[in-house]
Amino acid sequence: MICNTTIQTIDKALIAERFAKARNTYGSKARVQQLVAEKMLHLLMEHTCTPAAVRNISCNASPFQHIVEFGCGTGYYSRLLLHSLQPDTLLLNDLCSEMEECVKELCTSPAVHFCAGDAELMSFPQETDLITSCSTLQWFSNPEDFFVRCHHFLTDSGILAFSTFGKENMQEIRNLTGNGLDYLSLGELKTLLSSRYDILHAEEEIVTLPFATPLLALQHLKQTGVTGTEKKIWTRGRLQTFCNDYVRLFSNVNHDVVLTYHPIYIIAKKR
Repeated sequence: MICNTTIQTIDKALIAERFAKARNTYGSKARVQQLVAEKMLHLLMEHTCTPAAVRNISCNASPFQHIVEFGCGTGYYSRLLLHSLQPDTLLLNDLCSEMEECVKELCTSPAVHFCAGDAELMSFPQETDLITSCSTLQWFSNPEDFFVRCHHFLTDSGILAFSTFGKENMQEIRNLTGNGLDYLSLGELKTLLSSRYDILHAEEEIVTLPFATPLLALQHLKQTGVTGTEKKIWTRGRLQTFCNDYVRLFSNVNHDVVLTYHPIYIIAKKR
């Protein structure tokens, strides 16, 4: 069974519900997202910080005094930002108000505050040095409008740095269910940014996770909250057909099934 893909409209309430339910398992199951966050911080420091800051992340040589992170989730990237860049202020935002409990120890610092809400609609502090995020932008309804709004909130030469996912992301699920997000390519993202930003760095990669069975792949998706557009009921028959087709089409040489992630990293400077 190969389905025609139907690009889903963004149901923010459903997305918030799915991520809220997964908040207790996300930290241990979101392996790719954690690797992406670590790489995002490394790239950010490599392309924006002084050599001293890159060599010694505790030397207070970061150029970012005021940082906003949208889509902070359970706070893995937030902790990296706080401990490595040591900003004067770090505003953590997430669509899910429940995520505040996941970052509550960070919010004991006077520098850190949490604000729930839709980042596409809310206002960030003026004169922000860095607006950043990992693995969030793919859920946005209008990234281009968001980039324009970020330009307004950033300082002169401020940085917009984010990771998202590209068109090959979850290709196995899309092929088998016909369900998927309208992912933007690296080139499309660069085009949307080009009128207001200089691109300091842009790259993409493909990461595949192996699972012993298709059911474990589905469980992984549920535990990381990324089933936010799926609304169909999983009947026994549908599940059996899905598993049979997954094994037939997407098994590797070790007889595991694979799940594809397609991270994209962009660091852009306000012009």
